[in-house]
Amino acid sequence: MPSAPNAMRWSGAPGHYEVWYVSLTDRGSGCGAWLRFTLLAPAAERSDAPTCALWLMAMDPADPSANLGRKRTFPIAELRATAAPFGLELAGASLSDHGSTGAFDDVRWDLRWTPTLGAYHHVHPLLSAVGAARTELVLPHPDLAIEGTLELRGRTLELAGTRGGQAHLWGSKHARRWAWAHCNDFESAGGGRAAETFIDGVSVVVPRLGREVGPSTPVVGRVLGRDLESISPLRVLANASRFTATSWSFTARAGDLRVTGEVDARRDDLVGVTYEDPDGERAYCYNSEVATMRLHVWERPRRAAAWSLRETLVAPGRAHFEFAQREPLPDLPLLVA
Repeated sequence: MPSAPNAMRWSGAPGHYEVWYVSLTDRGSGCGAWLRFTLLAPAAERSDAPTCALWLMAMDPADPSANLGRKRTFPIAELRATAAPFGLELAGASLSDHGSTGAFDDVRWDLRWTPTLGAYHHVHPLLSAVGAARTELVLPHPDLAIEGTLELRGRTLELAGTRGGQAHLWGSKHARRWAWAHCNDFESAGGGRAAETFIDGVSVVVPRLGREVGPSTPVVGRVLGRDLESISPLRVLANASRFTATSWSFTARAGDLRVTGEVDARRDDLVGVTYEDPDGERAYCYNSEVATMRLHVWERPRRAAAWSLRETLVAPGRAHFEFAQREPLPDLPLLVA
């Protein structure tokens, strides 16, 4: 297994999907964007050839009619990857540990960043070692300041200090339904930016032996300078979680640090897309990169009987949120079908 967090995991065998994505929110314009490099190797019983694809979705809370979803699919020969140093080339677009460039249809991007933190893993090493997870998620670059340009249907955004993150996931099957959130642009109660702070969590419901199991809720982050890794097998089951198509509330704990989060997304800001599993089953995902998050940070000093609230952090319109299930929502369009 490659040790580099962004290194490709596909061996060339059937029954595999893999995704590298960048999510960001631009403070200047208020717009959010979600960029994906993907590959799909259909299951052995299918006759389809492996493919790769470029995706770009964007949303503008000031004008939801400008929301867009774009996807272009290519033969797998258009995808080339190197592990050290990491690099992807997909139909002329590129992704590295320092940025991404590309263009297709009416979208174009030139993004640059400097890596800061190390990688954070959602799947506990023990579960990863035995192959218990049908999807694995790692954050090679969870807390980025992104510079560059983003062109969306003739509109050019000049990005400067835009906050975002880059993630990598792979597996054989998506969950039955899930919620995900990421934010690294919080403000403290005093109004200043909360330094050394990001949060990234996912809550999944999966089928097991004819019934649904979950939610299981791993949460990782760096909160006011302290690492949070709430990913042990017992902890992901104990972490409280409740989600809908437009909201998620969760609690996660690691040692003497606990966070409680509330995420809200306007329906008008959700961009709907369709995922395909290697076995051909589809999942329907609704994503906003302009959601709002409130994060309550609790600590319990050694020998203390009760938790104390250290700080409440807010990110109005600067959190990233996704909801997905196996049936499309009837009242929200799919911009990538």
